[in-house]
Amino acid sequence: MTYAVNPAIHRIEAPPIMEAQTWVRPGLRNRTLLNLCQAVPSWPSAEELDDEVARVAKLPGTSLYTDIFGIPELRQAIAAHMSEDYRGSIAAEEVCVTSGCNQAFAASIMAIAKAGDNVILPVPYFFNHTMWLGMLNVEARHVPAIRGSDPWPAVEDAARLIDANTRAIVLCSPNNPTGSIYPPNVIDAFFDLAKSRGIALVIDETYKDFRADPAPPHGIFSKPSWQDAFIHLYSFSKVFSMTGYRAGSIIASTRILGEVEKILDCMAICAPHISQRAALFGLTSLDAWKREKIATMRARLEALRAGFSRPSLKYRMVSSGALFAYVEHPFDGETAKQVAMRLAGEHDVLCLPGSMFGAGQDRYLRIAFANAEAGDMETLVDRLVESQG
Repeated sequence: MTYAVNPAIHRIEAPPIMEAQTWVRPGLRNRTLLNLCQAVPSWPSAEELDDEVARVAKLPGTSLYTDIFGIPELRQAIAAHMSEDYRGSIAAEEVCVTSGCNQAFAASIMAIAKAGDNVILPVPYFFNHTMWLGMLNVEARHVPAIRGSDPWPAVEDAARLIDANTRAIVLCSPNNPTGSIYPPNVIDAFFDLAKSRGIALVIDETYKDFRADPAPPHGIFSKPSWQDAFIHLYSFSKVFSMTGYRAGSIIASTRILGEVEKILDCMAICAPHISQRAALFGLTSLDAWKREKIATMRARLEALRAGFSRPSLKYRMVSSGALFAYVEHPFDGETAKQVAMRLAGEHDVLCLPGSMFGAGQDRYLRIAFANAEAGDMETLVDRLVESQG
């Protein structure tokens, strides 16, 4: 008899990006594939970072565990960076280093929610968030992430869904998949709602460095009691082009981090020591490199927006920002997955269908343009027009 598997895991869909990559038919293309399915920068990490990793790899302590919360120097650097960027007050004791932002989300949710609880989540959502909630048997209660001309959720929609079993509101800004950058007053209002109802606001700000406005993304960290209702998640993966290093962070109250510590000790004990050293070097020594790459990505975004102004293009850009664009396709009677598979198989464009990001998203596609050059955007539009027949 075959042994059983966990039904909570079994019912979760397979990782979407791995599935999408099977839609490409090797050997049948006579032109370069535009791979727009995953937000991975097209450039390698900085040469200086590579040199630093080579240096610290030879130090005896680098092969050892760190504290569960991470090396003190990195925690202090994260606290200083976030305090400056948000014009707020964050202490090193309120920072925990994680193995990427996915682990940060997983540990944070596990620390505050149990099976039978619920979490409010805008749709479309980042699919790994709902995958993890499903594995924990935590209900995801959805509110629209796009309302008319506003590509962000409304506080009043979330307020109506809160009950005695609600443990958190989860936001992602700049948003994956829509690219929308939520206005500071909207994020602040969600914090006020969460605090007033005794739940947490959990916000994934992996892409906060790619915002166009240098002003703080929100004012939560400047509030004297932000620790009462706020959990902040971040990743070093994209801004320093070190996705494989797996380095991220949680900022939260020491009370919540005390629970997170137990979880991380069982998951991986600590983030890889060498990855933490890489993240520390990025934060303290690569500001100019970072700003140059952010400007390059912004130029790609502007090129994509310009391309979508072509009169013959029937695809419509709903929202864009950071590394993403959310696009409405023009094909009545076709699901988003059918459109995405046809784009991959016949038109050499690999992107993700909106249906991978939640119910009611079959009119949409997600374009992750980090892997494309600014000059590729006209080629993309050419192929989208070609797909229109």
